[in-house]
Amino acid sequence: MPKLRGRPPCDDHLTPAEWGVVNFVRHGLTNQQIADRRNVSLDAVKYHVANAIAKLGLENRKALKRWVGWPRKSLVEKGDLIMNDLAEEAIVGHGYYISVGQVSRSVKDVKASEHWYKEVLNLDHLYTFGDLCFFDCGGTRLMLSQSEEGPQSESIIYIRVPNINSSYQRLLSKGVDFINAPHMVHRHDDGVEEWMAFFNDPDDRPLGIMSLVGPAE
Repeated sequence: MPKLRGRPPCDDHLTPAEWGVVNFVRHGLTNQQIADRRNVSLDAVKYHVANAIAKLGLENRKALKRWVGWPRKSLVEKGDLIMNDLAEEAIVGHGYYISVGQVSRSVKDVKASEHWYKEVLNLDHLYTFGDLCFFDCGGTRLMLSQSEEGPQSESIIYIRVPNINSSYQRLLSKGVDFINAPHMVHRHDDGVEEWMAFFNDPDDRPLGIMSLVGPAE
């Protein structure tokens, strides 16, 4: 039998490349920013966005940003969560929120800021990924994000929750208008996935919920 050519069939809503682009769209990045992050052409990003919108039967990019979904083999689909003692105690108590997991601050030059926060403030540097830099502040993560607007941009508080999907649905039922749907923002080398979703408080300032999802031990 002759060997079939072309891309193997994908047993999912979207291909891996489309999922990567869709998660960036749901995170609020432009096509050019996505192209830069993924090191692909702008036309390739536009192609994947158009394909995803068509496959999911959505009207436009705005609808894609709010579309709720994840890969069929995702750890979120399996429901595997990373828990520590604080998380377990919070879940027993009320099951909604654990702690402030991350605070972001925009900077003009991420490399210069990385050096300052590490060498002057002596914070524990976790890692740098492109124009994002992360530090540990006693268990709360500080994210420095390079922005042309610099320190004029509003900081974001990220509230860590045990299950991002149940928290998302609960907040929706309370009338919270989400900017985007839960989406994966990063997969670490050890397989841990980070998922986030964003909304505004009554004063129109940004807030986020976040979950760490990992393989069950």
